[in-house]
Amino acid sequence: MCALNPSNPPDWSAARDELRDVLTAAGWPDDLISDAELALHELFVNAWKHGGDPAPTVVVVLSADRTVRVSVADGSPVLPAPRLSADPYEESGRGLHLVRSLTHRFGAAPRRRGKGKCVWFELDRAA
Repeated sequence: MCALNPSNPPDWSAARDELRDVLTAAGWPDDLISDAELALHELFVNAWKHGGDPAPTVVVVLSADRTVRVSVADGSPVLPAPRLSADPYEESGRGLHLVRSLTHRFGAAPRRRGKGKCVWFELDRAA
């Protein structure tokens, strides 16, 4: 595993721009686009920070302009689990709770080929 520099996270702007372009072209409302971007950011940072991947793989799939599925893959086999923290001043540990609250569905699964996992979320245009 490579050494990660916490002060130098990978650039996620290309993935964010692609997601925004796909949803904008399909006529999605700005509030759902913002929710999707924030959820993507959380999964991307988790893949980098906890999955040890310097460049997480992102896949965006739009189904009939109604449902978007965003998947972020990394090389770690450890499936994520939301943390239960009693300390409201902790600096981390709320990302998956945020993803759960912003999206309609999310989950994680081991990758079919090779090592690692894929963490995903889905948003419906008409919820």
